[in-house]
Amino acid sequence: MTKLLKYFLYLLFLTTIIQAQENKPTLVIYAYDSFTASWGPAPKVKEAFEKTCNCNVKFVSTSSAIGSLRKIQLEGSNTKADVLLGLDKSSAGIARKTNLFIEHGIDTSKLNLPIKWNDKEFLPYDYGYFAFVYDSLKTKEVPTSFEELLAMPKDFKIIIQDPRASTPGLGLLLWIKKIYKDEANAYWEKLAPRILTITKGWSEAYGLFLKGEANMVLSYTTSPAYHIIAENKTNYKTADFKEGHYGQVEVSAILKSSKQKDLAKKFLEFTNSETFADIIPTTNWAYPVLKTQKGLPKAFDSLAVPSKMLLLEDEEIQKNRKQYQNEWLDAIK
Repeated sequence: MTKLLKYFLYLLFLTTIIQAQENKPTLVIYAYDSFTASWGPAPKVKEAFEKTCNCNVKFVSTSSAIGSLRKIQLEGSNTKADVLLGLDKSSAGIARKTNLFIEHGIDTSKLNLPIKWNDKEFLPYDYGYFAFVYDSLKTKEVPTSFEELLAMPKDFKIIIQDPRASTPGLGLLLWIKKIYKDEANAYWEKLAPRILTITKGWSEAYGLFLKGEANMVLSYTTSPAYHIIAENKTNYKTADFKEGHYGQVEVSAILKSSKQKDLAKKFLEFTNSETFADIIPTTNWAYPVLKTQKGLPKAFDSLAVPSKMLLLEDEEIQKNRKQYQNEWLDAIK
């Protein structure tokens, strides 16, 4: 076989591969930046799902899940998104009002969650509890309640996220509202001097904390597992608040405008599979919504697990969210 013929066959092979790739449907998923990061779940999720779907998966990153929703709203009928991933139970009501999503039609009877789930549009894929993370080598005195947080020395600082743009930020807003009810605004006024900065999303906040900018950062009870497994560090811990911890159930949903609805449904079904459940604990550092044979990594055994998931009713959140956010803005000025 001549070199020219070999070269021609090689080009023919490459062309066939490229055409095969181009003929595959592409599923576009909008998600927050820590999910789509190289160290997040997206690369492994993409690889695993593409093995089963004969498709291409494209993740589009934004600074937050609420940012993803706003991007879709701005794009309108021109949006390329098929799936929105990363909103949570508390922010799903915001998305529901947009009328941009369809029912997923997936059986949720096998879900392993601390709460019952019957939402027909938004499907859970992981869950956790909000908490303040601190470095035990640098911060020796740690508050064990919101009241003790107020009593910390004046130079004790925390970093939180904006509840208008971030699901953790919204979680903290609702956490404090759940505990203090009508006195929540008064609490925020007292807490304001403790807040070093308010970031748009989780990644920015946690990055500032790791640089030593503040004593604590709003994150999750599962965050220390990352440092144990990835860095072999046990100094990062969460403050266990005696009032209880607000819960987060993260969800995904199918866009009504999607041209790949069947494929999108297959992806949502995949997020409720054992394969996906095994990826989540050591990439998104959260609890999967299914029990698996593999189980959780041993590092999760050392994590503080709240005895109860605090949550506000969906109707209350949908009805009062903007009011709560406006009151928060007035209180922290």
